[in-house]
Amino acid sequence: MRSRWQENVWWVHNDSGDRPRLFAIDSTGAVHVAPWHAGDYAAGGDADSSANPPWPGVQIGAAAHIDYEDIAVEDRTLYLGDIGNNGNARRDLGIYVIREPFQYDRRTRPVRHLPLRYPDQETFPAQQWHFDAEGLFVDDGTPYVLTKHREGQQIGGLEPGTKLYRLDTKQTHRVNTLTLVDRHDAIPPPTAAALSPSGDRLAVLCSGGVWLYPRPEENDQWLSSEPRRIRLSTERTQQAEAVTWDDPHTLRIANEQRDVFVISLSPEEPS
Repeated sequence: MRSRWQENVWWVHNDSGDRPRLFAIDSTGAVHVAPWHAGDYAAGGDADSSANPPWPGVQIGAAAHIDYEDIAVEDRTLYLGDIGNNGNARRDLGIYVIREPFQYDRRTRPVRHLPLRYPDQETFPAQQWHFDAEGLFVDDGTPYVLTKHREGQQIGGLEPGTKLYRLDTKQTHRVNTLTLVDRHDAIPPPTAAALSPSGDRLAVLCSGGVWLYPRPEENDQWLSSEPRRIRLSTERTQQAEAVTWDDPHTLRIANEQRDVFVISLSPEEPS
C-alpha cells in the first residue's frame, strides 16, 4: 500500500508463517534498506544466496502473525488485516491499527488491535465457507472487509462471489461484530482492495483482473454500483495479491512472485 507522506515508499507484508513485520519497498519492488546498514544485510532475491542476514523489515511488537492478507492506509495510519481464514475456523481474526513507521525503522507496535467476527457465522468451521477475507480498505476511519468464498468446504475449492462487511465499533477488549452491507455473487474471488485517494472509486483485485466500483450515490453499498472491469492475464500476473493507487489514474499491483505491475486507467491496458 502506498505511503501518503513518504516518497517512493509502498508497504508490504509476507503471508502466513512469517513473523509480525512489514517491509517498505520502492516502485520497482526493491526493499528499502537503511543506508547505514547497506553492507550488513541482504534484501530481495539476493537474500537467499547472500552470506549476510536478510533485512528484517519493521518488527511489530505486541502482535501476532496468523494470516496477514491486506494493508490499508489512511493519512499516516496503517490498517493491517490479520483476516485470512482459509479453513473458516478462526476465532482470532482482527485488524492492527499502526501509526505508519519511517521506512528505515526497525521496530514499531500497534496503537490498537481490533478483534472481529462475522455476524452470520454460527459454527467453527462454518457450514458454508464464506468467511475468509483477503480484501481490506478504509473509508474515513471505518474499515471494510471483502470475503473470499470456498466451495464444498475445501481450501482449494474457490467459487465466485464476495460479501462486504463494515467495522462499526472499535473495541480492543471485546470482539467487534462486523456489519454486512452488500454482496456480489458473480465477482471472481477477491485477493485485495484499495480505495482511491479521493475516495471516489474502489479497486477490487481478482483472478483475471481488477473491478473498479464508483462510489455509491447513497450509503456504502459499493458492490451494487456498476463496475468497470479491467482484464489481466493470469499468465502474466500469476498470484496477484496486492493493489494500491499511485494516483487517481494509476494502479499498482504486486504478486507473491515479487513482480510489480502498473496499470494506467486511461488506455484500459496494463503498461
